[in-house]
Amino acid sequence: MINPYIGSDFDEFLKEEAIHEDVVAAAIKRVVSWQLEKLMKSKHISKTEMASRMQTSRAVVNRLLDEDDTSVTLATLARASLAIGVPLKIEFAVNEGPNI
Repeated sequence: MINPYIGSDFDEFLKEEAIHEDVVAAAIKRVVSWQLEKLMKSKHISKTEMASRMQTSRAVVNRLLDEDDTSVTLATLARASLAIGVPLKIEFAVNEGPNI
């Protein structure tokens, strides 16, 4: 049996399987959750304190820190940013080339 994916890249595979967007979203959320948890630890902010600072429930903070929950909103990220005193930066990475 010939493997149709030999020689192709991983992004092509994910697109062919129609899961590219989901995988990218999950990867981004894992990074965001990891960064936020790291910042909270470095600033000695508990989940309860974070919820208080964000003026929300601890359940919202748990969802924000859950690396598998990709349903976080920009508003929640902005409140978290203000609560820990670190600017939120969201950007699209554009490849520098002739098709910009």
